Amino acid sequence: MSAILRELLCVSEKAANIARACRQQEALFQLLIEEKKEGEKNKKFAVDFKTLADVLVQEVIKQNMENKFPGLGKKIFGEESNEFTTDLGEKIILRLCPTEKETVELLSKVLNGNKLASEALAKVVHQDVTFTDPTLDSVEINIPQDILGIWVDPIDSTYQYIKGSADVKSNQGIFPSGLQCVTILIGVYDIQTGVPLMGVINQPFVSQDFHTLRWKGQCYWGLSYMETKIHSLQPSISKRNSSDTRSQLTTNTSSEAEFSHQFSAVISTSEKETIKAALSRVCGERVFPAAGAGYKSLCVVQGLVDIYIFSEDTTFKWDSCAPHAILRAMGGGMVDLKECLERNPETGPDLLQLVYHVENAGATGVDRWANRGGLIAYRSRKQLETFLSHLMQNLADTHT
Repeated sequence: MSAILRELLCVSEKAANIARACRQQEALFQLLIEEKKEGEKNKKFAVDFKTLADVLVQEVIKQNMENKFPGLGKKIFGEESNEFTTDLGEKIILRLCPTEKETVELLSKVLNGNKLASEALAKVVHQDVTFTDPTLDSVEINIPQDILGIWVDPIDSTYQYIKGSADVKSNQGIFPSGLQCVTILIGVYDIQTGVPLMGVINQPFVSQDFHTLRWKGQCYWGLSYMETKIHSLQPSISKRNSSDTRSQLTTNTSSEAEFSHQFSAVISTSEKETIKAALSRVCGERVFPAAGAGYKSLCVVQGLVDIYIFSEDTTFKWDSCAPHAILRAMGGGMVDLKECLERNPETGPDLLQLVYHVENAGATGVDRWANRGGLIAYRSRKQLETFLSHLMQNLADTHT
């Protein structure tokens, strides 16, 4: 089913274009800037502009997939609702209309008649996008469409997106904050087993042209189904002969780390002190705080760190499904941190991967889809086991 993955890559790029347009086109940027003014939010709008960008991206993904693969649109889930109520009490369902003109009219209602902004948004929404990748084109795989569900996070790390810092310096390739931490996440899973099968991470803001101030992005993908495991970072023949060193970098760093006890980890800025203290003993100086759950997972995918660890219950299925699918394709995965820490490595059951088809019992609202026990994302199973034994030992030491 590489046709579905190919289409997901195209819609992720269209989504990235929308995210970039909202920062680069003056009519749209002015609306985004208004989000920063606490207490001064424009009461005229039916919706804050950040939410509109989120919902629009989600609806573009849904509608495009439904057009190409009838029935699939109904199985695309995300955080955002596409129903808005204006100050006059009028309900507006935001959707992608058949023509650009109709989309302009619908957006004008939501944006209180701001025609310039509505036209700018509608134009990028209806623009055709093509995406090619020789690695993906080389594989033809058929996955039954009726077993697929899709989790979408239209704009992950919205705080960084609205703040819009473009001059943050990276620390060993990892950005602690800034536009680089913004990602678009699309994860496909098996609705019967909850296993992640395909993932796309689009990073819309990777490098900025200093003359035009325009941003370029980067897209990552992975597919793992039965015996087939392919991903965009594997060093194919064409990539080895090009100047793209990203694949080589990830291959080398992961193999070197296999033989080293000096682990590296990316963490949330709000991580618990007990976890931070244990990590500093396991990883030394190589603990990197960063914004955005999607971005932190991407750091593991890229091989910039060995582990992404998060002990809170504030990531959700739409945050983890896409990177989890890519990591599975690379031989890694994502597991529940709480279960890992409670398990006896000698006698306990095998580490259970996160699954995506069952909601949390007794929970309401978005908490139904929270990763309740926290998570650990990793590239190498052997390395994870060694890391966990060190972490548990150091956590035990802090309690004695």
